[in-house]
Amino acid sequence: MSPQPAPPGPARTKASRVAAASLVGTTIEYYDFAVYGTASALVLGPAFFPSGNATVSSLAAFLTFAAAFVARPLGVALFGTIGDRLGRRRALVASLLLMGVATIGVGLLPTYETAGLLAPVLLVTLRLLQGVSMGGEWGGAVLLAAEHAPPGRRALYASIPNVGPSLGFLLSSAVILPTLNIAGRDGFTDWAWRIPFLLSTVLVVVGLWVRTTISESPVFTPPTETQAQAQAQAQAQAPASRFPLGTLVTRHPGRLLLGIGAALGGSAVYYLTIVYSLSYGPKELGIPQNTMLTAASVGAAGGIAVTLPAARLADRIGRRPVMLAGALGCVVWAVPMYASLSSRDPWVITGAYTVGLMLLALMFSPVAAFLPELFPARLRYTGASAAFILANTLGGGFAPLVATWLNSHWESPLVLGFYTGGLCLLSLLCLLALPETRDHEFDT
Repeated sequence: MSPQPAPPGPARTKASRVAAASLVGTTIEYYDFAVYGTASALVLGPAFFPSGNATVSSLAAFLTFAAAFVARPLGVALFGTIGDRLGRRRALVASLLLMGVATIGVGLLPTYETAGLLAPVLLVTLRLLQGVSMGGEWGGAVLLAAEHAPPGRRALYASIPNVGPSLGFLLSSAVILPTLNIAGRDGFTDWAWRIPFLLSTVLVVVGLWVRTTISESPVFTPPTETQAQAQAQAQAQAPASRFPLGTLVTRHPGRLLLGIGAALGGSAVYYLTIVYSLSYGPKELGIPQNTMLTAASVGAAGGIAVTLPAARLADRIGRRPVMLAGALGCVVWAVPMYASLSSRDPWVITGAYTVGLMLLALMFSPVAAFLPELFPARLRYTGASAAFILANTLGGGFAPLVATWLNSHWESPLVLGFYTGGLCLLSLLCLLALPETRDHEFDT
């Protein structure tokens, strides 16, 4: 395929501004989610689910963490319908506002000691609202960036908001680590855990301002006369669905299932590394909390460094080769990565996590363009969101629960590697069954 011509300056500037705005939003959303995940690993179990058994308390906290993933499909249906019928930007502003309200609410909650059973009920309710918000966030953010992207650079621009999950985790660590060090473990457990949640107020205000100033996707902007004719013809062949999720399930079930499978393994790697291991390492292996947070943070930074180059490569050679390389790498590296925890050595753990999260970036970066390219324009928000969010729910949301159960029967961290490697192998097989999408044109 011949190289794409360089896009004009104004088009590049507009696309870059949209991609940056999408990144701001996903960073804030994943900051909120990462803060909750880290707090689940550190303090929320005893604060909201007191128990004489530490494993039971941790399971209850992680079950609440998983509750948000269960609510994500509702967010897909709600925001997918808004995004595919009324516009991407409206859906993204609404999802960010909902996430902000829920996260700030967690920071203001009374604990079990103060409010009794009302405390965990309110916590689960706010987690469900967070989950609904996340169900509409990722698909809309990467889609808005992808639909504004210049020719030949769709994977690159779509991958920019995909930096948000790792950047959000780094931002949460940058708040939690100093708070933990200043307040001490007892102070953090008693009251200081609320600070990262409440600081979300500033981020949400900034994010809402940024998102309300960007332009709508070309799919929803007034077309030229020639574009209008082409759009009318396309819509006559495939009119907008009143319920996009239902249309997606009935007309594209195979691609939806394979898309879920393609993102499944990466979700497990991400959430076991930045959520579960932060609890497992200190509680079961005696690894200092700061060591685990630092290892995960350095690994996340390594993943960020790989994200954009991997996307640029996906624009040149195709999405599947890059993602297949990442999936195969994760299959091979999963066991050594989690086996590094047995060493209890900060350098070994940090190195293993960094390699693992860089391999994850090879899978995670191109998927931002790959999943939207699997579906037509009027189902694209719903289709990309459903595939990614359901993969996150099955491979990520329940991963800490599954891992906690596995480690209650087999004490070695090797079991985490086998579990994760198996899911990455499934992703590898699904990618082999899906077509290359680099040359797919976004119809409007």
